[in-house]
Amino acid sequence: VALKKMPLCKRSRKELIFSEIQIMKENRHPNIVNYIDSYLVEEDLWLVMEYVDGGTLTSVLIQVFIEERMIAAISRE
Repeated sequence: VALKKMPLCKRSRKELIFSEIQIMKENRHPNIVNYIDSYLVEEDLWLVMEYVDGGTLTSVLIQVFIEERMIAAISRE
């Protein structure tokens, strides 16, 4: 598993986070990192997600240039 720690005190729209969690709970797909559980620890929200080797999408996009047609194909999948 992978843990994502999100400080809630820095979030102005907390309801969006909880709405997103509800969507992740209800949807499972082999091409999407799946949500497992979440915990409120003091002022932080900890998300437990399926572990995916290779890092975050942001870190990949910073290191690799992807053409628009490839982004469209990935998005379609």
